[in-house]
Amino acid sequence: MSLCFFLNGVVIASWVPHIPELKARLSLGDAALGALLLAMAAGAILALPAAGWLNGRFGSRVATTVSAAGLSAALVLPVVAPGMMLAAAALAVLGACNATLDVAMNAQGVLVEDGYGRPIMASFHALFSLGGLFGAGGASAAMAAGMSARAHVVAVALLCLAALGLAMKDLVPAAPARTQGRIFALPSTSLLGLGVLTFCALLAEGAVGDWSAVYLRDSLATTPAGAATGFAAFSLAMALGRLLGDRLAARLGTARLLRLSGALAGGGLAISLLVGRPAFAVLGFGLAGLGIANLVPILFSAAGRTQGVPAGAALAAVATTGYVGYLAGPPLIGLAAEAAGLPAALGIVCVACGLVAVCAGSIPRSRGTLASPRADTSAAITLDPEATHA
Repeated sequence: MSLCFFLNGVVIASWVPHIPELKARLSLGDAALGALLLAMAAGAILALPAAGWLNGRFGSRVATTVSAAGLSAALVLPVVAPGMMLAAAALAVLGACNATLDVAMNAQGVLVEDGYGRPIMASFHALFSLGGLFGAGGASAAMAAGMSARAHVVAVALLCLAALGLAMKDLVPAAPARTQGRIFALPSTSLLGLGVLTFCALLAEGAVGDWSAVYLRDSLATTPAGAATGFAAFSLAMALGRLLGDRLAARLGTARLLRLSGALAGGGLAISLLVGRPAFAVLGFGLAGLGIANLVPILFSAAGRTQGVPAGAALAAVATTGYVGYLAGPPLIGLAAEAAGLPAALGIVCVACGLVAVCAGSIPRSRGTLASPRADTSAAITLDPEATHA
């Protein structure tokens, strides 16, 4: 299971460094590239509702294996696509596979966590972050060695498929749940609340990731190298926070850790914005990374245990709103910055983190104790309102 999270990070980070090559090969301007990259987000959002159904129909073990294999193979597609339309289709497939794997492996993670009897979800997400660092480093080394983009992604895809073959046997077997064969859900009140908090958490993660360097460069007049340190501090702090997250969750409880994490994220970003000096800004982005690190693992784990809702369906519903927040955050900050300036616009992120902190006590209780393993109930999402309370 750990290897699946790690490989997910490796694949996504192996694709990102080749975006400039795709832009040059297709002779795209910035606006056209931005529109093209939206295809990956569109594929993800369109696939998420079906991801819950797939988990219910086949079980999260099968869904994880198939979607991880699909993601590894799909890595090659945008790099070899010969034109704009085929590249958009390739990115949509990549996004759909990534979103489906996100739901499936988190549903598997909930099962594994139940078996352990203690929080371990943050460690899985830490491995995703470490996989991203490994993938980005491998891509840089490959380009420095003169390896072509096509050769690099083919090599990564083959290595990931081989590693997945080793990981399959250790996934938790689970019988598919009985389903009504329909895909969409009317979410319960608990899921709506988790969806709003996940929206805030991923809005904050996306906004800080995209705007930290711009804030340091344009608002605080740092050098390009200095501007890059803000995102580096944020990323490394997120990885560290996730490595420590399970231990903190076991000691403090998930609701308290969620509250403290939201407060730390909002407070750290506030330091960056209010002090207005580069060193304090980098420190603040690091604190924000520590706080944001465990928001999604806690919220996804809570979604997987929402009473009366199949795990796969719940995760798909919550992940969908989270993806919307992740996508909406950066452009929302941009629009607000045009009207009020970037420091004021980033205050939206502080408010979002504060909302998570204030509402942390409302996350739903577990279906049972973590020490009691349960069957995989990743059932299909249905249109029947009573299905969310079954």
